[in-house]
Amino acid sequence: MLPITGKTITFDSFPDPSDTWEITETIGKGTYGKVFKVLNKKNGQKAAVKILDPVHDIDEEIEAEYHILKALSDHPNVVKFYGMYFKKGKKNGDQLWLVLELCNGGSVTDLVKGLLKRGKRMSELIIAYILHEALMGLQHLHSNNTIHRDVKGNNILLTTEGGVKLVDFGVSAQLTSTRHRRNTSVGTPFWMAPEVIACEQQLDSTYDARCDAWSLGITAIELGDGDPPFADLHPMRALFKIPRSPPPTLRQPELWTAEFNDFISKCLTKDYEKRPTVADLLQHEFITQIEGKDVMLQKQLTEFIEAHQQLGVTERARHERIHTKKSNYSKSSLSSPKDVDDLATLEVLDEKTVSEQLQKCYSRDQIYIYVGDILIAINPFQNLDLYSTKHSKLYIGAKRTANPPHIFAVADLGYQSMVTYNSDQCIVISGESGAGKTESAHLLVQQLTVLGKANNRTLQEKILQVNNLVEAFGNACTIINDNSSRFGKYLEMNFTCTGIVIGAQISEYLLEKSRVIHQAIGEKNFHIFYYIYAGLAEKKKLAHYKLPENKPPRYLQNEQLRIQQDLLNNSFYKSQFELIEQCFKVIGFTMEVSFNEVQASLLISNE
Repeated sequence: MLPITGKTITFDSFPDPSDTWEITETIGKGTYGKVFKVLNKKNGQKAAVKILDPVHDIDEEIEAEYHILKALSDHPNVVKFYGMYFKKGKKNGDQLWLVLELCNGGSVTDLVKGLLKRGKRMSELIIAYILHEALMGLQHLHSNNTIHRDVKGNNILLTTEGGVKLVDFGVSAQLTSTRHRRNTSVGTPFWMAPEVIACEQQLDSTYDARCDAWSLGITAIELGDGDPPFADLHPMRALFKIPRSPPPTLRQPELWTAEFNDFISKCLTKDYEKRPTVADLLQHEFITQIEGKDVMLQKQLTEFIEAHQQLGVTERARHERIHTKKSNYSKSSLSSPKDVDDLATLEVLDEKTVSEQLQKCYSRDQIYIYVGDILIAINPFQNLDLYSTKHSKLYIGAKRTANPPHIFAVADLGYQSMVTYNSDQCIVISGESGAGKTESAHLLVQQLTVLGKANNRTLQEKILQVNNLVEAFGNACTIINDNSSRFGKYLEMNFTCTGIVIGAQISEYLLEKSRVIHQAIGEKNFHIFYYIYAGLAEKKKLAHYKLPENKPPRYLQNEQLRIQQDLLNNSFYKSQFELIEQCFKVIGFTMEVSFNEVQASLLISNE
């Protein structure tokens, strides 16, 4: 039988724990297995053991924790390490035992939740003491080129003597002389720094030890509020919110001192290169206020722990950590992904799972699905009854979870955020040619004008019509899309402070001007040329504008329109000409001037 090995250690070379340690009771469940209280058979010493099973799935984390504990557990704020053991088992499989110092005061999360459950809250001095001790442990790690990467309340344990210990180094990482930064997205979502999350989407993103300062800031909020920010969201959705949202704060900052709020603000500086180091944070006035009071605070913390344990342990809220760069997901988790409205709620979010979900949505005509704050729209290539007045009303002011995913929900979120926070909002529409960007823009504007309650019907109609008019001048037929936008479009809608729409303006950029004189094989010129030429022919006005009646102008000639009748008999072009005329009338443009400009271009093409 081959030895069970990791990258640097042979697991089954460790001694069997049965000769030394005896399990006496269950403490709880860790990230990768159960945690038990054990008794040393030889000297009566009590300890905790983390039993890791199965070995093969988690060898990287085991090795990381083993090496860090072996090298760095000689600090008063890091849990002591008593050794690693290997237990062979035919029935339950092989197990690794990590025997650690028994921190029987529980976690700081347990303690703060217990206090809040009794209608109390942790004093700022006690919070400052806990954070000071955690910072001392982190400073020890950082000075030895090690990042913890999972600092949170459940990983800060207490002893019954009031000691504060950092634990759980399974995702910790070392910084070497040649690698001062890391680029692996790992940790527990609610505590993860924006730069750590960014490493999943941006391959060139890196971070350094200051990610632990962010996590400690989130832990500070946890000690005040009982939960980290976004705790009510699915963890994967939190990963989308954290980089896109302002730095979080305490739920009621006014209940806390300016020093505590400032400490949190410093920890949660989004630009990590401007964020303080743990050494800097140790000098913050919120932390230095405990100088000379540490013995008193340690005694007070001990009393809190005793009172908490006498009243019974609060049920723990577990937040599982993630390691988004790993690819060894079990087959069972990928075999039959559940149907969801938000892909960010899937346990595994990879290309295969996303493709499967989108295929299932498309097959049942569900063309919208969320990925966190992003809405994916799948072009159904058919008309679906999804945009009626009934649907419009359904999404006005409704919770996102109350209705299926829809572009009207995106419009409502932008509108409600604008009115509530009195701040500008931006909705970006992006996708490949033929994905439905143009139609999505129409629908957004349509719903925003409904939400904006235009004072008069004419204003609402103008906003909607100007969109169509700009597309007539900027859209064209390509090989893969009959109505492809050949320009970038920026539409700005203006509202009063009470949310009433009062106007709009549209700008174009990157217009594909070369298309006017030349189109690739199988493609056409901009729509407006065909609409106006066919429309003028229908009204017998070609001669009035000095346009040829027997042969289309050269700019309109291609293999699809080689004879005059192909263009003149096109009913769609004629109907669009009538719509363009209506657009001009609604928005107040002069028809004659616009026709003359198009006519001039067509005349030039025949020179």
